[in-house]
Amino acid sequence: MCSPACTQFRMARTMESLAKKIFKGILVAELVGVFGAYFLFTKMNTSQDFRQTMNKKFPFILKVYYKSIEQAGMHGIREQDQQKWLNSKN
Repeated sequence: MCSPACTQFRMARTMESLAKKIFKGILVAELVGVFGAYFLFTKMNTSQDFRQTMNKKFPFILKVYYKSIEQAGMHGIREQDQQKWLNSKN
């Protein structure tokens, strides 16, 4: 059998191992989130049809996209989209 000091050492190693696993899990989740956001932004930035789909399903995400590109100095995309969608209804 192990002495109390040996047991404490094993517990410390177990806790350290658990902390590493949790850290790796959080890191992977963050990376998935960053790449997902990049993919979504790129897709919205290159496809007006995809923006229309986003407008129907997730309008709040499209509003964030419009605000971000307008802050970056790209104006008029929202208006172009609305004009095209209005014309396609008629």
